[in-house]
Amino acid sequence: MDSFSSSFFSSVLPPKLLTSLAIIPHKSTKPTSFSVSSVRIEEKPAANQDLKTPTTTTTSTPTRTASQPQPKPQPRTQSPYLPKKRAEPTIPTIILNACDDIINNFIDPPLKYYVDPRHVLSDNFAPVDELPPTECEVVQGSLPSCLDGAYIRNGPNPQYLPRGPYHLFDGDGMLHSIKISRGRATLCSRYVRTYKYTIENEAGSPILPNVFSGFNGLTASAARGALSAARLLAGQFNPVNGIGLANTNLAFFGNRLYALGESDLPYAIRLTPNGDIETIGRHDFDGKLAMSMTAHPKLDSDTGEAFAFRYGPVPPFLTYFRFAANGKKQPNVPIFSMTRPSFLHDFAITKKYAVFADIQIGMNPMEMIFGGGSPVGADPAKVCRIGIIPRYATDESQMRWFEVPGFNIIHAINAWDEEDGNAVVMVAPNILSVEHTLDRTDLVHALVEKVRIDLRAGIVTRRPISARNLDFAVINPAYMAKKSRYVYAAVGDPMPKISGVVKLDVSKGDERRDCIVATRIYGPGCYGGEPFFVARDPENPETEEDDGYVVSYVHDENTGESKFLVMDAKSPHLDIVAAVKLPRRVPYGFHGLFVRQADLDKLL
Repeated sequence: MDSFSSSFFSSVLPPKLLTSLAIIPHKSTKPTSFSVSSVRIEEKPAANQDLKTPTTTTTSTPTRTASQPQPKPQPRTQSPYLPKKRAEPTIPTIILNACDDIINNFIDPPLKYYVDPRHVLSDNFAPVDELPPTECEVVQGSLPSCLDGAYIRNGPNPQYLPRGPYHLFDGDGMLHSIKISRGRATLCSRYVRTYKYTIENEAGSPILPNVFSGFNGLTASAARGALSAARLLAGQFNPVNGIGLANTNLAFFGNRLYALGESDLPYAIRLTPNGDIETIGRHDFDGKLAMSMTAHPKLDSDTGEAFAFRYGPVPPFLTYFRFAANGKKQPNVPIFSMTRPSFLHDFAITKKYAVFADIQIGMNPMEMIFGGGSPVGADPAKVCRIGIIPRYATDESQMRWFEVPGFNIIHAINAWDEEDGNAVVMVAPNILSVEHTLDRTDLVHALVEKVRIDLRAGIVTRRPISARNLDFAVINPAYMAKKSRYVYAAVGDPMPKISGVVKLDVSKGDERRDCIVATRIYGPGCYGGEPFFVARDPENPETEEDDGYVVSYVHDENTGESKFLVMDAKSPHLDIVAAVKLPRRVPYGFHGLFVRQADLDKLL
C-alpha cells in the first residue's frame, strides 16, 4: 500500500540498522514531547546459525574427518547480508541531510500522533533486524505433512529510525519466511533489496521521502519536493530505477515469486534450500511493464493466468492487464471511463469479468493546500461505483459502471459469475468511516458485504454477512474467481491490531443472519495478522473446500514472544493443531502466502 525515513539521530551521527525501539504503549493518543531516546536491543539468532552467501545454486558440503586433507584456504567473498563499510558522506550529502533535519524538526515535525513514529512504531510494530535461517521449536502438536513449503509474509520494517512524520505504509519491505519440511520449521527475515533500500543502506541514511506521511500540507510538500529535487541533481538517486518499497504482498505466477508494492515494479525473490531469502531484482517482464502494478494480482488456478492493474494520478487513471500462464505480460487496456483518480488497492475477477471499485478515496489536493492534510483523502460527495469489464477485453468498449453509494472497499475477497454470466457476485469488506482509512485506522469498521450485480437489469443488491469488524480475509486459493462458500477473516481489535480469526459461511448470507461459523480469539494481549488457507490435498478435486489449515503469525505482547499457529479450518473453533515458537518476534505486517515446495523448486 505504498503508492501514495530520516533518522532520529542527527545526520552527523552514523545511523544504524534497527533492531527495536523503546516501546511505548500503542494506545497512547498524544506524544509528550518531540525529544526521543531510543534503545538498541540485540535480537541475535541461535549461536549455531551462520549467515550464508546467496548463490544461484546451493550444494551441501560433506563432513570432513580427521584423516582427510584440509583444503587450501580460499579468499573470502563478503555476503550481501553482512554489514558493509559505508563511504564517508560527501559535502553535498551532509548539507542535504542537514536540510532534511530542518524540515523534520521545524517545518513539518510529527505533531499528529498518528504520524508520530513513537506511536506508529510502538509495541510489536517496532522494526527488527534481519534474521538468517534459524531453526524453530514446535511447542504444541505437530506440523501437518501437507505443510511442505514456506509461509512468507510481507510487511513494513523501516531501515532507519524515522525522525519526521511516519505512516505505517512507509516502511521498507521485510519478508518473514517460515520454511517447513518433514515437520521441522526454519524462520528467516530479510529485507527486500529494492533500489530504495540499497541506495539508503549504502549511504547510511534516508534519501527518499516518506510518501504517505511526508507531503501533508503545501509547505511540507514544497520543502520535501525541493529537497528530493536537490538529491536527484546531486546524483543520490535515479528515479528510473524505481523508488518503491515492495512492502505489501507476495505473488507466485509464471514460475516466479514476487514481492509487491503498488508504487513500483515487482521484485523477484527466491528461497534457498536452507530457507534463506534472496532478492533477484526488479522485474519488468521483458520491458512490457514500464510502470507500477497492484500489490494484489489475482491468480486463476485453473488457467495459471494472473490478472492485474495499475492506477495513477494522470489519465488513464486505471489500466488493466494480465499475464499468461508462462508469465508473459499481455497488452494494456487503458480505462478512460474512470474520470477521476481513485485509490484502487484491490479488485476481483470471475471466469468472465474483472471487477473494479471506484471508491471515495482519491487525490485531494485542496486538503493538502488549505487543510494541511494528505494529498490522498476521502471525498464524501463522490458516489462509489463498481466497474465490470470482460476478463479478456482488448479495449474498454464493454466496460460498464454501476453506482453503489457508500460502498468503499480496500480489499476484495472473491467474486464469481451467476446466471450464465448475466450476474456477478462479489464479497468484500466495506470500509465505514472511510475518511479515517489512511490515518485513524482505529476508528475504521470493515463490514463484510455480499454484493450482487444484475448485468441485464442494471440492479445492484447488497447484504452484510457479518456485523463484526473484519478485514484481511482470504479463501481457499483454488476457488478464486469461482463460487466459494468459506471465508477466513481477521478480527480488528481495532485495526491495525488483529485479535483473532473467524470463519464465514457466505451461503448463509441469503438467510439475513450473521455468517460466522467458527472463531479463534488469540487471548489477552495476543495479536496476529492476515490468516492464510492451505489446502490439505490440493491435487484432489473431490476434497471439500474447507479441508485444510489456517496459518498466521501471532505475537504475545505480555511475554514478547511470537509463534506460528496452524489451525484446523474445518473445526468449529478453528482448533490449534500446531504451534511453533519463533526464535524472535515477528512484527505485525500485511499480506502473505504459502508456497509449496514443488513450486519453490520451479522458481526461475
